[in-house]
This record gives sequence, structure tokens and C-alpha cells, in this order.
Amino acid sequence: MNKKFRVTRRPMADINIVPYVDVMLVLLVIFMVTVPVLTQGVHVELPQAKAEALPHDQKPPIVVSVDAKGSLFLDTVKIPMEASDLAVKVRAALKLDPTRAVLVKGDKNVDYGRVLGAMVLLKQAGVAKVGLMTQHTEEKKS
Repeated sequence: MNKKFRVTRRPMADINIVPYVDVMLVLLVIFMVTVPVLTQGVHVELPQAKAEALPHDQKPPIVVSVDAKGSLFLDTVKIPMEASDLAVKVRAALKLDPTRAVLVKGDKNVDYGRVLGAMVLLKQAGVAKVGLMTQHTEEKKS
């Protein structure tokens, strides 16, 4: 008996997900590395004071930081800026939205003159009102 066996091939319905898992793991690692870098600002030890916090419905302020060495930073950028560059960037940001608050975040160990110099620079850049950032003190209850 001579039988011909016919081999039938059915289409494969499985999806190989290994490449997708590899891509997702790479993306996860990239996000885990970049997110902390983006969310952290310049490390500044703020002086403590009893002050009211800004209202939450207000737009985020423009923050100029003065670190312990006296270097100037804008918002969360960790690269020190020259005073002229900082003034130009603040002026441009206020031109887009003149209602934004401008705050100076000065390290408690920096010379007061450096913080005052940052405030004068902001006034020369056209900022009407400059505020100072402090760390809220917890009142001790006796």
C-alpha cells in the first residue's frame, strides 16, 4: 500500500513577545534614571521662618536659587548660570506670563550679599515683586 501522506501546515497564531519585553525593560530603566534627575533641583539649605505657604491654585513660581558657593541657578536646572543669562531668561519667562511670582531660594550658609545681589538682578530684569523662600518651622507645643 502506497499512501501519500499530506503534511498540512497551519498558520502559527503565537506572538513572540520577547522583543517587546526587552524594549519595555530598556524604557523602564531609562525612565528610572531620568525622572529623579528631572525632578530634583539645586540642593539649598533654606533658612527657617514662620510664614504662610503660597496658595496651591497659583501658577508655579519662577525660582532663582543661590547655592552655598554663591552660584545662580534658574528653577530646577543644575547648571550654574551667569547673571546676564539668568536676567534674560527671567525677562523672557515674564514676557510670556507676567502674573508668575518670582522667588529667590538662598542657601542659609551663603553670604547675604549674594542673595541680595540676586534680588537686585531680578529687579533690573523687570520683576516687580521678588519673594524669598524659607523652610517652614514646626512650632513646639508646650
